[in-house]
Amino acid sequence: MMELLHRTISRRTAAQSILVTGVAGVVGVSLAKAAAQPHMEAALKALQNAASQLQDAADDKGGHREKAIKMVSNAINEVQAGITAGTK
Repeated sequence: MMELLHRTISRRTAAQSILVTGVAGVVGVSLAKAAAQPHMEAALKALQNAASQLQDAADDKGGHREKAIKMVSNAINEVQAGITAGTK
């Protein structure tokens, strides 16, 4: 009876160890890929800040503010797509 209990505990411990190792590996790879793009992340933050500043700016710019908002939005989308492509 004790031998059966010991085997069950050992199997559970082994399964838990495998699971924890697998999860740690996946998280480690994901973090490494995400950390491998510091310039893209910095660019994304700068663009998001620019978008916020443009939204807060006065609306008397002869349509140029609106054009800039659209361009920055497109740039944000492109940078996000680049980050996604770089993590595959």
